[in-house]
Amino acid sequence: MRIFVTGATGFIGSVIVRELIAAGHQVLGLTRSEAGARSLAAAGAEAHYGNIENPDSLQRGAARADGVIHTAFNHDFSQFEQNCENDRLAIMALGNALQGSNRPLIITSGTGMGAMESGQLASEDLFNPQHANPRTASELAGAALTDRGINLSVVRLPQVHNTVKQGLISPLIELARAQGVSAYVGDGANRWPAVHISDAARLYVLALEKQAAGSRYHAVAEEGIAFHTIAEVIGRGLQVPVQPIAAADARAHFGWLSAFAGYDMPASGTLTQQRLAWRPQGPGLIADLEQMRY
Repeated sequence: MRIFVTGATGFIGSVIVRELIAAGHQVLGLTRSEAGARSLAAAGAEAHYGNIENPDSLQRGAARADGVIHTAFNHDFSQFEQNCENDRLAIMALGNALQGSNRPLIITSGTGMGAMESGQLASEDLFNPQHANPRTASELAGAALTDRGINLSVVRLPQVHNTVKQGLISPLIELARAQGVSAYVGDGANRWPAVHISDAARLYVLALEKQAAGSRYHAVAEEGIAFHTIAEVIGRGLQVPVQPIAAADARAHFGWLSAFAGYDMPASGTLTQQRLAWRPQGPGLIADLEQMRY
C-alpha cells in the first residue's frame, strides 16, 4: 500500500517510515521543508509538502494514499490546549479525505485516555472522555469519524524512548540539569508506562495492516515504572542529588510538568499483544536511560 505519514520526519514517524518500507509499503511523508524532503528521500520515501495546521495539505496527502498514519503533533506544552484542538482539526481533515472508502486511518493518543482515574491500569477497551488531559480531543474526533464509517484505529502511546529521547522524561532531564536536583513528588511511587521506539513503530504498521475499524491499541511494553526510580537514574546520570518534593511545591519546581510528575498512570498492553500478535523486543526505559549520554 501507499501510506501517507504525518510526522514522517519526527522522532516516532521517521522510524515508522522505515518499518513501512521494510514491510513492502510505499510512503508519502508530510514535510514542511526541503531538509525534510531530503531526509525522506534518503529513507526511500516521497515527500508531500504541507503541515498539520493546514487541513487542505493534509487532505491532499490523504487523497493520494491507500491509508494514513497520523503521528504529527506540536509538543510545545505552553500551547498544549491549542495544539490538541489543532490535532482534532487535522484528524477531521484526514477523515474527510477518506470518506466513502475503506482506506485505514491510524491516529495517535495517550495511554492515559484508557483510565477513569489516577492509579487505574489503563485498558484498550476504555476511553475516558472526561479525562483532564485535553488530548481527549483527538479520540473524540476519532470516535466521530468512526461513527461516519471511517476505517479508523487509535494507537495510544506511553513514554516512547531510546537512548536519545524518552517522551516527557527528556524535559525532566533538562529540568534536573537546570535545577541541579532530580526530584519526584511525595514518595515517587506513581508509575509511568513505557515502550521502546522500535516496538512502537512496529505496532503502527501492525495496526495499519489489521484494519480493525474502531480498535484502540496500547504501545505498552512496561506497564508502570515508579517515578522515583526514573528520578534516581537521572540523578546518577547527571551526578546531581535526588530528593522528594511536596505535592504543594510541585508546580514551583516542575512548572508545566507538574501536571504529569505526580500522576499515577500505569497502562496495560495485554489486549494489544493478543489482538495484533505484537511482542515488544526493545530495551526497557531504565536501560536506555542508563545508556544515554548525559
